Amino acid sequence: MLPEGQTIAEIRARFRWRIPERFDIATACCDRWADGSGREALVVVGEDGGRRVWSFDALADRSRRLAALFAASGVEAGDRVGILLGQRVETLLAHLACARIGAIAVPLFSLFGPEALRFRLADSATCLLVTDRAGVEKVAPLRGELPALRRLLSVDGAEQGADAFWPLLERAAPITGRRLRAEDPALVIYTSGTTGPPKGALHAQRVLLGHLPGVQMPHEFFPQPGDRFWTPADWAWIGGLLDVLLPSLYFGVPVVAGPGGKFDPERAVRLMAREGVRNVFMPPTAIRLMRRAGVDPLAAGVRLRTIGSGGESLGADVLEWGRERFGVTINEFYGQTEANLLVSNMAAVLPPRAGSMGVAVPGHEVAILGEDGEPLPPGETGVIAVRRPDPVMFLGYWQRPEATAAKFRGDWLLTGDLGRMDEDGFFTCLGREDDLINSAGYRIGPAEIEACLARHPAVGLCAVIGVPDPVRGEIVKAYVVPEPGCRADEALAEEIRRFVRERLAAHLYPRVVTFVDSLPLTATGKVRRAELRARERREAGG
Repeated sequence: MLPEGQTIAEIRARFRWRIPERFDIATACCDRWADGSGREALVVVGEDGGRRVWSFDALADRSRRLAALFAASGVEAGDRVGILLGQRVETLLAHLACARIGAIAVPLFSLFGPEALRFRLADSATCLLVTDRAGVEKVAPLRGELPALRRLLSVDGAEQGADAFWPLLERAAPITGRRLRAEDPALVIYTSGTTGPPKGALHAQRVLLGHLPGVQMPHEFFPQPGDRFWTPADWAWIGGLLDVLLPSLYFGVPVVAGPGGKFDPERAVRLMAREGVRNVFMPPTAIRLMRRAGVDPLAAGVRLRTIGSGGESLGADVLEWGRERFGVTINEFYGQTEANLLVSNMAAVLPPRAGSMGVAVPGHEVAILGEDGEPLPPGETGVIAVRRPDPVMFLGYWQRPEATAAKFRGDWLLTGDLGRMDEDGFFTCLGREDDLINSAGYRIGPAEIEACLARHPAVGLCAVIGVPDPVRGEIVKAYVVPEPGCRADEALAEEIRRFVRERLAAHLYPRVVTFVDSLPLTATGKVRRAELRARERREAGG
């Protein structure tokens, strides 16, 4: 744990990883708290507002039974088990059961369509899938294309070739499972596919320990008495699973789950108030939607201690809105599926800086690399990288050794994100390396421009790409989703251009502004700039 009463620099200087040889997620997140006391672990809130509380004791019993059911189904250590469910108790039970027998969990987003599921299930050679009625309807027609998939378990009962999850689980005799090593594989989490086909990032059991300092920083020396965690992020993604669910349970902190579906700002506020949520991981898209909806969390009774946000920069105006409406500073952090929670803000001991995602989390060596693979001095733009070995770092891409090798430059894992670091060690992310815009000799990242655009009162959502130009090579183009009621015409476009030019620089403002009704997003709410570039090529006939 990060000690209180010290500066980040002092903590970093003294920090040492202590990774035991034997470690598994089920023991760490469940069994050590299952002492017969009925300690609260999970509160599941349904669509109708009903709730059910699960204790660590109940989770231990049910997950041991599920481990026995997996084993009786022929699942062995190293086999892949798919989990196609939202925020519900069966999702957690499946993760714990996998850890008990050494199976590798494959979390899958419940809103994936059939083609996305077919790719991931086939690529991972998943042998058993835990899902619900909606998942069965998507996967059952694909069974002929998935020879490795031997069994479906439906939490809604037997149907379309799926067996009923709960009756089989209740009849199973609990098993303790096997002792695992910290380096044994635990998870295959697929990337969101912002720069190409998704790849499965294989993580070891110790990845949970690697995440802990990065959870404690944005959540201000987490845990504290009374802490209670919730996130709208789906547990199929690394943000929901390893930024919230498993670290909270590791520390014995209750997690509030659900309801799922499309993010609803007003429902989110009611949930946080009613359940006494104290800690939240809120993706940037969700925060922006709350702002657009005009919700007032404090007036509704929300009393948060911490808010963390990561994935893309929020911008100064959104951060100020968060301070006003939540009464706390939103601590931004940075990471990716392959190596998460590397950089973070921690307002309690280190005042955040506008546009920065924070400093390196203790235990992680983060740098900006130049084209030669060497660290650059402060102020220079390069690729954000983290040095191995590092317990938060993935073991490699599933069945893709070439892609794994390409991810590294020596001992440095290349995130693929452009950034720079200032003299005090604060990092700023400038966007994906693939999103780099080369205009009249300037190397431009889109993130800074998007953050400026977002401060304009008429801009709801935005995305910036480079488009070909015969003189400059490329120019900056902005796609803008206007706020409701704003007239999207050339006068507004010129106002937006002038707004950015005056606040940033003449080479950074968008020379082209296009208004759109929506932007292409990944399932985690990130803009697919590659899709926007492809649209430009199609329209140009290229």
